[in-house]
Amino acid sequence: MRLFARAVLLMCLVAVLSSCGYNTIQQKDEAVKASWSEVLNQYKRRADLIPNLVKTVQGYAQQERQVLTEVTNARARVGQIQVNADDAASLQQFSQAQGQLSSALSRLLVVSENYPNLKSDQSFRDLQAQLEGTENRITVARGRYIQQVQDYNTYIRQFPQVLTAKVTGAKEKPNFTVANEAQISEAPQVDFSAPPPASPQQQAPAQPQPGG
Repeated sequence: MRLFARAVLLMCLVAVLSSCGYNTIQQKDEAVKASWSEVLNQYKRRADLIPNLVKTVQGYAQQERQVLTEVTNARARVGQIQVNADDAASLQQFSQAQGQLSSALSRLLVVSENYPNLKSDQSFRDLQAQLEGTENRITVARGRYIQQVQDYNTYIRQFPQVLTAKVTGAKEKPNFTVANEAQISEAPQVDFSAPPPASPQQQAPAQPQPGG
């Protein structure tokens, strides 16, 4: 008799939770996790491109050691972070590291504008195209993730879902933004066909000779 009563109670509890949005909370939570996995996949794709990009640039611009080192170190810092998307501090650390890597990549692309032979190298052009395509994928994936997080957070704040969220321990998720990533596709265009500016010696007017 007791088993029967417990079974009835359990069925009633399940029915109450279901009517209060429990199943929907779980579905939205899984959607957030799937979106975050896609963000990580695209960031990994970018990280995988960097060693070959650095190696190619180094072949033409070995003297640019500082910017090459910055990119390599920034990539290493990103790889050392064990990010937890549900933890705001962890997400902020990951966000800052990705922003630093984006800034370093932006400086590397700016430097490449000073080397026409590098710009005409087919491997570099292919890597640059892949990097730009990956940046676009990152932007799209991050945008979808942000939307999923907003949808989840909005849903669990509504009544009666807010009661279910408290009972089940469902909490709001921190959002995710990265500064400086737009800079990747904004490297200045340099026209190598234009004549170089005159040196200060060339620009200075001729001095009159004494007794002339």
